[in-house]
Amino acid sequence: MLETLKWTDNGVLFIDQTKLPTEEVWVNCRTHEEVADAIRTMIVRGAPAIGCAAAMGIALGARDLDAKGISEFRNGFGQICRLMGETRPTAVNLFWAIRRMQRRFEELSTRPLPLIKQMLIDEALAIYHEDIATNRTMGANGAPLLPAEGGVLTHCNAGALATAGYGTALGVIRAAVESGKKLHVFADETRPFLQGARLTAWELMKDNIPVTLISDNMAGYMMAKGKIQAVIVGADRIAANGDTANKIGTYSVAILAREHGIPMYIAAPFSTVDLETADGSGIPIEQRSPREVTHIGGKQIAPTGVLVENPAFDVTPAKYIRAIITERGVATAPFGESLQKLAEQKPAE
Repeated sequence: MLETLKWTDNGVLFIDQTKLPTEEVWVNCRTHEEVADAIRTMIVRGAPAIGCAAAMGIALGARDLDAKGISEFRNGFGQICRLMGETRPTAVNLFWAIRRMQRRFEELSTRPLPLIKQMLIDEALAIYHEDIATNRTMGANGAPLLPAEGGVLTHCNAGALATAGYGTALGVIRAAVESGKKLHVFADETRPFLQGARLTAWELMKDNIPVTLISDNMAGYMMAKGKIQAVIVGADRIAANGDTANKIGTYSVAILAREHGIPMYIAAPFSTVDLETADGSGIPIEQRSPREVTHIGGKQIAPTGVLVENPAFDVTPAKYIRAIITERGVATAPFGESLQKLAEQKPAE
């Protein structure tokens, strides 16, 4: 299985996704500050992977805190959690993981400090292993929705590289292929950061799953030619009504899919569902550096000084989504009701 991140005694290891596909380089983050920087600079990316990385960063920072008592430790732990929370605003899995680590600390706060530190490491590792298991269950839940054969379009990277392993949207595709379905993936390049070109194509080729790379503005043409039978993407935050934030360009793909009568599926762990946000208008959208738009591979492609917009995500209204695939089951419209029912389920042991 392709690995994205690893816990070691010497720090948290990340495959540097900014170097793929031409270089496979691992970065060792020895401090929680370095982990936070890896999240911020997209060395590690993808909502579930960000959550796992944050948990490991918090555990690393807690392990290395030089505190003489629980009060001093609590203050330092709070500062570590705040730093992690300032890295990227849209991916709700980040904040879910931080809250989970905070809850675990409160449960342990009467224990000796060495035990607290070890059990926080154990909690981060539990989040990591649970994410892999979640993705495999999600894949099994979603595979029956994909056609027996044909083309599947995906946008951005929602594979093993975006998670602890296996993937969300690509996990569903992997599970479908493993079940015997004959699928061909069309991967949008996903401007401006090119996650589809650099990461999704690389990852699928490693798994010998047929993949064709297309530029973002080719999706409608491919649909009109009958080459695409389904669309499946991941998510960074899903509002209570089913409105879904995903990589910029997803909204456009959803409209094209609706026009051509093609089902649009979202695959995400239930931790991505934010029932406290009523609809997509309440989802914060990260704005990133203009340089990502004006340069490719370090080479300038636009006039110096041109005004640039670079939102990292957009929101796809629930009306364009056929189903939301999670490890707890598949939600369909009306999503306000179906997501709430999944929320009331006890997570699988």
